[in-house]
Amino acid sequence: MTLESGAVDRIGTVLRSADPGAVWAVGGPEGMQAGSANHADEAPPFDVGALTAVLALWPVIGSLVAEKSLRLHTPLTAYGAEAGHGAVGATTAHHLLTRTGGPPDHTAALTRLAEHLGGTALAELAATRIWHPLGMTGTRFAGAALHAPLADLVRFLSHLLSPADHPVTRSWTTESLRIRTGELTPARGLLWHPAPQGVWYHGDSSCVWVSPRLHRWALLLPTRPPGPLRAAFREAAFARPATR
Repeated sequence: MTLESGAVDRIGTVLRSADPGAVWAVGGPEGMQAGSANHADEAPPFDVGALTAVLALWPVIGSLVAEKSLRLHTPLTAYGAEAGHGAVGATTAHHLLTRTGGPPDHTAALTRLAEHLGGTALAELAATRIWHPLGMTGTRFAGAALHAPLADLVRFLSHLLSPADHPVTRSWTTESLRIRTGELTPARGLLWHPAPQGVWYHGDSSCVWVSPRLHRWALLLPTRPPGPLRAAFREAAFARPATR
């Protein structure tokens, strides 16, 4: 669904009052349809460390599932002592991917699992399995921080809505963007959270959204604590065109 001019105006209104310096973009399978004025190609890569789990860990886990190196419902201890270090009882990757509360130690456990099965560090796994195939040549870790230019973020999000089945498979995206927690609350997919309007999101400060139903994605890199801005931005970015 193409972004209507009214939606762009609504987004501009929301951000002018809440965070005029924020970087944002909205698009679909073919790429970006609209974005902030401060997204020039020559701009330095942004610190997107808050999105590491979805930009690096989630797609790498998906690639391990696709090649059958990992089964989501198999206890971590079945993959060896290193992979299962710190795991409680019959903890599985599915448990960690759908965890909804507590400290972020579940991402550390998933990273350890991915590195054990993949045979190298997460940064290398993400680069060779995901970023390089997608042409995300500017995305890299600098120390412990992940940096990426806007163009690379656009490539990643556009791919999730495209018919392409590599490097992130369609089945992995589909399985991740559905409720995996049954009747438990809060509901969750695989490292993705459901939101109104058929949208899924990841991130608490910097945030990305995707909606296969609307064929649209969005991203927001705020310069201020987002507060209610995230919901207002999502509503503006994913509002359906008014019917006449």
